[in-house]
Amino acid sequence: MRRRLTLWLALLGLSAAGLGLLLWLAQGELHGTDWADAAYLFGLLALVSSGVVYARRIELGRTLRNMAIWALIALGAVTAYVVRDDVAGLALRVRGALFPAYAVARSPRSLTIDQSADGHFYVVVQADGQNIRFMIDTGASDVVLSPQDASRIGLDLQSLRFDEPSATANGVGYGAPAVVRSLAVGPIRLSDVPVSIDRAPMATSLLGMSFLRRLESFEVRGSQLILRSRG
Repeated sequence: MRRRLTLWLALLGLSAAGLGLLLWLAQGELHGTDWADAAYLFGLLALVSSGVVYARRIELGRTLRNMAIWALIALGAVTAYVVRDDVAGLALRVRGALFPAYAVARSPRSLTIDQSADGHFYVVVQADGQNIRFMIDTGASDVVLSPQDASRIGLDLQSLRFDEPSATANGVGYGAPAVVRSLAVGPIRLSDVPVSIDRAPMATSLLGMSFLRRLESFEVRGSQLILRSRG
């Protein structure tokens, strides 16, 4: 009994030391109810673990090994929680390297897009909740949607009038005006964006100057395009 009592007190002492360290690290972040909750949890731990004193048989080696395993699990869980943002950021950077059209947010107001193998910059944008792949084209005046992408976001092509001429590399094309309720990519979120829907099929939709002018800035730096929102 004395040995079990000593073990129990040692466990409580280690638990109290660990809890005290956590409370010390969190000083300034705790309020009155947090201290009360900590005291309650410690009391609950003492009550539940008191069964060690009355156990018929205790294998000290196995008990200590199990304690170490649970301590490592708890440490791993805490570590994963602490570095969760760094891990998420790394995952996004890896995705951006493998799939350049997925922009990587660098700050609350900026993002970068890697250049694709063909030398252009593509970006996946949420247009009215749908992921649409755009090519960024500073030579295009407007945001131009392909008929396929326009249908994906719910625009009724049959009700549109394709009577706006525009000069393209393939000659004169005709488009229909429309408004997209929202365009969002990373921290950049624009609402009520005028777009033109091309009548002819397109390889990809275009993100033109009507989008870029609503940003604070955009610049090409090496093989990356950096976009900054106005905030």
